[in-house]
Amino acid sequence: MFTRIVVGLDGSEQADRALDVACDLADKYGSEIHLVHTPMAETVAFALGAVAGYHVATTMPSPEKVREAAEKVLGDAQQKMGGQPLSADQLHIGDTEPADDLVACARTCGADLIVTGRRGLGSVSGALLGSTSQKISHDATCAHLTVA
Repeated sequence: MFTRIVVGLDGSEQADRALDVACDLADKYGSEIHLVHTPMAETVAFALGAVAGYHVATTMPSPEKVREAAEKVLGDAQQKMGGQPLSADQLHIGDTEPADDLVACARTCGADLIVTGRRGLGSVSGALLGSTSQKISHDATCAHLTVA
């Protein structure tokens, strides 16, 4: 039923739950998983919280720190998957808006499903459903599952 599943990650607990659901579906259907993370000021600050001397991000840090944070989010997700090796073309660091990057990845890889957390670390603009999830639901050409 699902041959390729794209999972949106931002380091939040809801994104972790979305990854758990995606892994469960992938095990059931033998699906290939693609992980997508788009660095935003909030997610970079969260991911780099453990890096000495880095406390709060009011603006985007240097490109090196952004890359470090993105690799940490993707690496943490791979560990959560049990260290399952993923090829480089299954790991995506976006550079636009999270919803746009997820939809573009799904189109490019031919995904049948996008899985995201209902709300993540981004802005509080969506009261019940996060703004990223709302945009994906409108723009995706495949199924979209939001996980609470």
